[in-house]
Amino acid sequence: MSEDVTDLTAEGGRGAVPTTGVEAGAGERKRRSWPLYEVFVRGKRGLNHVHVGSLHAADDEMALHNARDVYTRRNEGVSIWVVRADHITASSPAEKDPFFAPAGDKVYRHPTFYAIPEEVPHL
Repeated sequence: MSEDVTDLTAEGGRGAVPTTGVEAGAGERKRRSWPLYEVFVRGKRGLNHVHVGSLHAADDEMALHNARDVYTRRNEGVSIWVVRADHITASSPAEKDPFFAPAGDKVYRHPTFYAIPEEVPHL
């Protein structure tokens, strides 16, 4: 073998493949621009999905399969959601006060003026 061991990688699970002296094809360029997906896993029925991490994938199906392989290796979940990160719209923590201020002036949403009976636990 004339190739140097440092010029090999086991990327993609196909074993050691040369990384130098090989022209990158369309597949290689496409893989480099895979979108980022956020992964949410539900541990048990009745629980909420919880954000567990992120991964890159070529499409939704690949993201779902990769999320299963990476984040539920020990049967931790019963359901997985994958969402492209560029499809998520979120509020900024820095804008917390002005964003949530409209809820503060709706006192009827808060149970502060209701009498709660002693017999009612956990309310």
